[in-house]
Amino acid sequence: MTNKLRIAVIGVGYLGRFHALIYSQMPDVELVGVVDPDAARAQAVAAEARCPAYTNATQLPGPLDAVSIVAPTTVHLDVAAPFLRRGTHMMLEKPIAASHEEGAEIVRLAEQSGAILQIGHLERFNAGIMALAQRISAPRYLEAQRMGGFTERATDVDVVSDLMIHDIDIILSLMDSPIRQIAAVGTPVLTKHIDIASARLEFADGAVANVVASRVSDRKTRRIRVFQPSGYLSLDFVTQTIDFAFPKAVPGSSRPEIVRDRIEVEPVKPLDRELEAFVECVRTSRRPLVDGRVGLEALDVALEVQSSILDSGKSNAV
Repeated sequence: MTNKLRIAVIGVGYLGRFHALIYSQMPDVELVGVVDPDAARAQAVAAEARCPAYTNATQLPGPLDAVSIVAPTTVHLDVAAPFLRRGTHMMLEKPIAASHEEGAEIVRLAEQSGAILQIGHLERFNAGIMALAQRISAPRYLEAQRMGGFTERATDVDVVSDLMIHDIDIILSLMDSPIRQIAAVGTPVLTKHIDIASARLEFADGAVANVVASRVSDRKTRRIRVFQPSGYLSLDFVTQTIDFAFPKAVPGSSRPEIVRDRIEVEPVKPLDRELEAFVECVRTSRRPLVDGRVGLEALDVALEVQSSILDSGKSNAV
C-alpha cells in the first residue's frame, strides 16, 4: 500500500478519543471519521481530530481499510461483525468480548474474511514489559499487582475484565506451560460487579502466578515480580524501572554473592506504539503481536477467574 490508510474510530469515549487523536497525527493515515451515539461527544472529538463526526457506523463513507472499535465490551460482536464480514482490518479494544462464544465468533469472522484483528492489550507495548520479557527464563513464581482508585469508566465490566486481564495476558505471554488450575476470590465494593480480586494461577510445569487487581484502592500500584533460577526481577510500570538481583560467583568462596542493579527504561507511550504496530500490520499483512486468538485465550482465563470467584462463595457479584 502506498496511499494513506483510510481508518475510522468507532466509539470515542475516554480511550476512543485518544485513538482518534493518535491516528489524526499519523502521516500515512487518513482519519475518515469518528462514530459515537452521543452526537455531542462525536462532534467534540471530531473537532479535535479534524475529521467528520457520525452517530452510526453505517454513515461512514467507504471504502475503509481499517477501524478501531472502542465501544463497550458487551456490544463488541454486534459492532465488529459487519466490518469483519467485509474484510475490514480491525483494532478491537480489550477484552475481545464479554463471553467465549462471542469472542470465538469474532475470531472466526476475521479468519474467514482474512481481516487482520488486533486486540487492545496495550501493556504488551509498554517499554518496561518488552525489556522485562527479554530477561525472562524459566520463571517459577510471578506476582502481579494492578491497583488504583475508582473511576466511572469501564464499569460495564468487572475488575477482572477491566484491569486483571492485562496481567493475565502478560503472564501468559511469559509462560511456556499451560494453566493447570485457577483459584480466585473477589468482591464488589462500589458497583454490582467485582471491584477487587485475587487469583492464583498454577501451571502444568509447577510454576505459580498470583495476580491482584483493584479499582477501589487509594494508591496506584502497577507492578510485576518474577522469580526464576537465574535471579529475581521486578518491574514498576509507574516509574518504568526494573530492579533485578542475581547470583554471581565469587573466586575463593563456596557461595555466590547476590548482585543487585536497576535498569531505567526509556518510557514510550504504549497506545501510540500499539496503534503504530497495528497500522504496520495492515500495511505489511503481518500477524499482530496480540491477535484474536491471543485475546481469546486471555479472555478465557479471565472468565475462569470470574467463575472461581463465584464458586468461592466469597463474592456477592450479580
